[in-house]
Amino acid sequence: MEKLEARIRNHDREIEKMCNFHYQGFVDSITELLKVRGEAQKLKNQVTDTNRKLQSEGKELIIAMEELKQCRLQQRNISATVDKLTLCLPVLEMYSKLREQMKSKRHYPALKTLEHLEHTYLPQVSHYRFCKVMVDNIPKLREEIKEVSMSDLKDFLESIRKHSDKIGEMAMKQAQQQRNLDNIVSQHPRISGGKKSKKEACAGSDLEVKNTSPMSEQDSGILDVEDEEEDEEVPGAQELVDFSPVYRCLHIYTVLGARETFENYYRKQRRKQARLVLQPPSNMHETLDGYRKYFNQIVGFFVVEDHILHTTQGLVNRAYIDELWEMALSKTIAALRTHSSYCSDPSLVLDLKNLIVLFADTLQGYGFPVNQLFDMLLEIQDQYSETLLKKWSGVFRNILDSDNYSPIPVTNEEIYKKIVGQFPFQDAELEKQPFPKKFPFSEFVPKVYNQIKEFIYACLKFSEDLHLSSTEVDDMIRKSTNLLLTRTLSNCLQNVIKRKNVGLTELVQIIINTTHLEKSCKFLEEFITNITNVLPETVHTTKLYGTTTFKDARHAAEEEIYTNLNQKIDQFLQLADYDWMALEPGSRASDYLVDLIGFLRSTFAVFTHLPGKVAQTACMSACKHLSTSLMQLLLEAEVRQLTLGALQQFNLDVEECEQFARSGPVPGFQGDTLQLAFIDLRQLLDLFIQWDWSTYLADYGQPTCKYLRVNPTTALVLLEKMRDTSRKNNVFAQFRKNERDKQKLIDTVAKQLRGLINSHHS
Repeated sequence: MEKLEARIRNHDREIEKMCNFHYQGFVDSITELLKVRGEAQKLKNQVTDTNRKLQSEGKELIIAMEELKQCRLQQRNISATVDKLTLCLPVLEMYSKLREQMKSKRHYPALKTLEHLEHTYLPQVSHYRFCKVMVDNIPKLREEIKEVSMSDLKDFLESIRKHSDKIGEMAMKQAQQQRNLDNIVSQHPRISGGKKSKKEACAGSDLEVKNTSPMSEQDSGILDVEDEEEDEEVPGAQELVDFSPVYRCLHIYTVLGARETFENYYRKQRRKQARLVLQPPSNMHETLDGYRKYFNQIVGFFVVEDHILHTTQGLVNRAYIDELWEMALSKTIAALRTHSSYCSDPSLVLDLKNLIVLFADTLQGYGFPVNQLFDMLLEIQDQYSETLLKKWSGVFRNILDSDNYSPIPVTNEEIYKKIVGQFPFQDAELEKQPFPKKFPFSEFVPKVYNQIKEFIYACLKFSEDLHLSSTEVDDMIRKSTNLLLTRTLSNCLQNVIKRKNVGLTELVQIIINTTHLEKSCKFLEEFITNITNVLPETVHTTKLYGTTTFKDARHAAEEEIYTNLNQKIDQFLQLADYDWMALEPGSRASDYLVDLIGFLRSTFAVFTHLPGKVAQTACMSACKHLSTSLMQLLLEAEVRQLTLGALQQFNLDVEECEQFARSGPVPGFQGDTLQLAFIDLRQLLDLFIQWDWSTYLADYGQPTCKYLRVNPTTALVLLEKMRDTSRKNNVFAQFRKNERDKQKLIDTVAKQLRGLINSHHS
């Protein structure tokens, strides 16, 4: 502590020394400071005075500065407001434009405006409340655009459905014009470079996608098209239809990210429309217009789809089109098969075929496969043949019913040449004869021949434009013609031959006519060869069966002649009135038989133009039938008794028949061939009239027997009839020796005949 205190004292002394050393300076400084204070006070007074003056002078400046400050503030506010309005006005203008576009139904531009508004303008002013309202409305506006554009699409689809037939009609007119042009080009190759084909024209136009209607930007659907003159250019689908609703709606849905939804909806609606289009009206088969309208609608549908395929990217694709076409093809073919089966008019069937060909060519021009349609046309060709056959059946019936079945008389050279021009007939002897003269056939021969040619022409018409080879056309014509000959004409001829009121003269003329028609078949072969250019010698060429048809008809007529003659003979025999109990015969043949022989003579005189074999067969058949009928008349059960006198009268009638046979009613018989028809009757009658039983019984069974044709059973039946008569008429005469001997002889002969019969059966 002491040291510390000592140290403190040392320091104090040092401090005191130092203060003493600087004291004078300190005094001087205080003096100077006092002087400065005085000066400072002066300065303060001056400053205060100056400040007062300055405040007094600067009061107005302060007021002006305040005003300037306010102006600067207002200027900043105005500038900020202008800047904000500059940002907001484009937004409002875009929104106003959007509303205007929505109001005027310019939906695709409206959608573009909405995109710009949402992504470009609204983000710059997003902190304003009105912008938030706009942002909230954007989804609603998008939905509204989708709904309105979809509504426009629905209107378009409805309109396109109603006007498909018009589109199809124009497309088929284009195809017809192109086909006519192709025909002209094929005939005149030098002008082949004149026009583009329909498909090229369509392809060129399909490259240009129409986004707006030529009438206005509003959706107008189908444009009105006046009927064009034939020489004017036919408008295509893109000229008839405003496709802008489809394009706009597709773009809108694509932008909105709903393209798949749109594609599915479009395809679904078009499938429904396809099913409606493919449903034929129930009365379609009644008129050609019904078929035409049906085809127009189908063509119109697929022309539109083809245009959509080529002018949009993926709205429809080839697989979808092919699927629709397969469905359409199957339904169309089924409908045509059903409705064409109701058609009985060959002209309508032919027109339908031409319409189907045009329908197929039209769609083929747009790339659709149509082979099945041409295959179906071959089925319709069979039906066409059937309708032709029905029509020609009526034609043949009218010809045959109206024919007079008399040779055609010719009075001058002109008529002669006309008939020869209609029917291939050559006869040197007939040409040499002077006028008037007659053809051997009746009028139905040239008429039938010409109608067969007309039928061939009708068949040829159907084969046109079917893309068939000459061989196929030739085969089709020959098969149809064979049906005409073997079925239709044959049936008509058979009906004429079999009808009740046909006479022998008509039957004879039918035989003559069919003979000439048979000879004309080779000319029909040549006629078909000339129009098809297929030689008959070609492999697989069908031959005409005309000769068979006419031979069958001729044979039927011959059989009918035989039957008719036999019926006439039976009618005369019904007039026979024999007195089987007559004791003496008459002086001549029975009247009915004389009349019958006269009828046969006049009938066979008509047979001069018949082939010799036919006339001979008819004559022999008539004589055999007459002989058989007379034999049956003699042996019938109702004749229980007969006398020798009745038998002798019957013998006179048989002699009359034999005389007729010897007279040669028909030339060509050798010797007594015709008389042999009555040999059975002759030998039987000779046996009984001559009562030559000993010879008969002795020579029976030998080839040289005099009564070889007499059957013991027949002889026994006739002998029994005579024995019964002898017994009845000679009841009391039996006591006479001669009568008793005769009766015993009859009994003995009958016994021997029974023995012959029994031995024959055993």
